[in-house]
Amino acid sequence: MPRDYSHESLSHDPIHGYIPFTSGAGLPAGEVGEAQIIDHPWVQRLRAIHQLQTAWYVFPSAEHMRFQHVLGAMHLAGKVSDEWYDSLAASCPNMPSKPLVVTLCRLAALLHDVGHGPFGHFFDDHYLDQFGLTHERLGAHIIEHELGDLLRGVRRNPGGVIGPLEEVEPRQVAYLICRPRAGEPDDQPDWLRKLRSLFSGIYTVDNMDFVLRDAYMSGYNTRAFDLSRLTHYSFFTPAGLTIHARGLPALINFIETRANLFRTVYFHRTVRAFDLALEELFAETMARLFPGDPLEHLDAYRRLTEQSFLVDVSRLSLSDDETDRALGEKWDDILARRFGWKMAAERTISFHSGVAERTTIYSEPELIEARVRRHLPNDLKDLELAVDSARHYHRPSADLPVSGLNWLLDPAAGGPTELSDDELFRSLPLAFAIFRIYARDHQHDQAINTALAKAVGGAGDTKTNM
Repeated sequence: MPRDYSHESLSHDPIHGYIPFTSGAGLPAGEVGEAQIIDHPWVQRLRAIHQLQTAWYVFPSAEHMRFQHVLGAMHLAGKVSDEWYDSLAASCPNMPSKPLVVTLCRLAALLHDVGHGPFGHFFDDHYLDQFGLTHERLGAHIIEHELGDLLRGVRRNPGGVIGPLEEVEPRQVAYLICRPRAGEPDDQPDWLRKLRSLFSGIYTVDNMDFVLRDAYMSGYNTRAFDLSRLTHYSFFTPAGLTIHARGLPALINFIETRANLFRTVYFHRTVRAFDLALEELFAETMARLFPGDPLEHLDAYRRLTEQSFLVDVSRLSLSDDETDRALGEKWDDILARRFGWKMAAERTISFHSGVAERTTIYSEPELIEARVRRHLPNDLKDLELAVDSARHYHRPSADLPVSGLNWLLDPAAGGPTELSDDELFRSLPLAFAIFRIYARDHQHDQAINTALAKAVGGAGDTKTNM
């Protein structure tokens, strides 16, 4: 029987090619197509929030939005959940049908960023944190309370129709997008707990898409890693999401590529200078532009995007209010890429097994700054400086908050073993940190770098902007 295309639409994507999704045309009464979720204002809002939270201001071609990313993640979630379903069903009792599992994963991937605010993770750290929120927890609330009725009405994905006795549960969609917390009660079925690895594990539909997309759009690499090999050698076992030893080189390449994106794009020195400048103004600006806890002002939050934020701050310098005008003049400098901070010195430090970051001097930026000032010439001891430390975890480790989600199967070694601090990862460092000192100009770079060298000795690779 030929495939029925009457309920399907396509979106063309530079990373994945055609992305199919179900449309509302011709569906039975009361049924909701995926297009209705995609077109909902909460999802369309992501067209106005950049995927690269501040790096887009440095990399001219990286203007892609979170909207394109969530469509790509939805597509990947559908592909891998379809491909891995049989192994999941063999590993878990009481499995729902493949169409329900695939639909659930597609919707979770589509909505995993729905709680993001302007400047992405920066907004989590510098605004949501004061309310005990993350974009994931906020997104889970939006999924259950703003989108729940629509989600229950989704009955199909491009590959199949959900059975008459099954229904998408918004609570399960919300569960999938939230990172596990230590000690958190978990009453969800085993099959759903295992599916969480698609969203919170080492290689997820989120980070597999953003590594490909960000590498392509920034110009870093047009084919960043071998997605097909990575997914081909992955499957579920009773332990969880498992990768065969033959796929391990592809996984290591993925981890290395992701780390290199952090080094060269996300942690670029000018990107971090932008973040420093943003941090100085953000709290005061948000107090003027937004009323408080987003959970108590969801309508206002839905309208808060990067576009609305940047338009609002661009008008502050025209205000009749003296305080607003002064704040606006500072924003005018940022919008003109006059960030006010220039990198004077840099150290990159890698941490291998047995060397905890907290045991090094780089775990205390304030201490380094104090030592640097002691080694500066007397006439520079009060020089205005900013210290920035950017950290990235290269590989899985039991020390990280997420563990037990990914497993390795080496037939020669027996059953699956947890994919954490394994001997096969010894070639990769556990983590790296880029430590930088910024000043208002480059006039004293040599003195600052000399003082840093005296303060920390030979720890790390040094770079200056000279």
